[in-house]
Amino acid sequence: MKDKSIAIIGGGNLGAAIAEGIQSSGLILPENICVTRRKKDKLNYLNEKGIRIDDDNQRATKQADLILLAVKPKQIRAILEELNPVLQEKQILISVVTGVSLNNMASIVGNKISLFRAMPNTAVAIRESMTCIATKNASTAEQEMVVSIFNTLGKAVIIEESLMAASTVLGACGIAYAMRFIRAASQGGIEIGFNAEIAQLIAAQTVRGAASLLLERGQHPEREIDKV
Repeated sequence: MKDKSIAIIGGGNLGAAIAEGIQSSGLILPENICVTRRKKDKLNYLNEKGIRIDDDNQRATKQADLILLAVKPKQIRAILEELNPVLQEKQILISVVTGVSLNNMASIVGNKISLFRAMPNTAVAIRESMTCIATKNASTAEQEMVVSIFNTLGKAVIIEESLMAASTVLGACGIAYAMRFIRAASQGGIEIGFNAEIAQLIAAQTVRGAASLLLERGQHPEREIDKV
């Protein structure tokens, strides 16, 4: 992967976080990562890490093996129409834009390149995301490549696109449910005598420990419950 190059179209919070995750993992060399934004001076901190920045989407796309779209949903059609003339068959196009299906993308760029749709969650900011990925026209090798990229940001799996809405509920919205549990447990801790800071630490670390047990041991939650 080190010899591959990626253009991240959209240097907002999500696009920048993805760029930093890839850079810190060493999966792709920093000089082979390019992030675009109109006001590219806002990305100078990425440039200091060796990541290239640009304000020209077409130029960045021409030079990349993989193109990742991290723009707002209302911008996606205009961006795809802008990029379509310079897209090449050997390239891979990935979207992390909410609500944009593979068929939506194909209706603009056609089926000449491999298409991916990825749904990270907000933990991507600390590289602990659960990312679900759907694909169209992609080979096994291309799928493995894209999964490896999102594995630098947490964990990633390939799913059927028909399950993408469900994955949003389970993986993306699931963070909010976990946060609500931590908030409720913290409040309970306060009521039995802990101060707010320690109560939240105990609740949050307990949830982290529970998740780590399942991820590292691969056992059913009920087995760990029985041990308790």
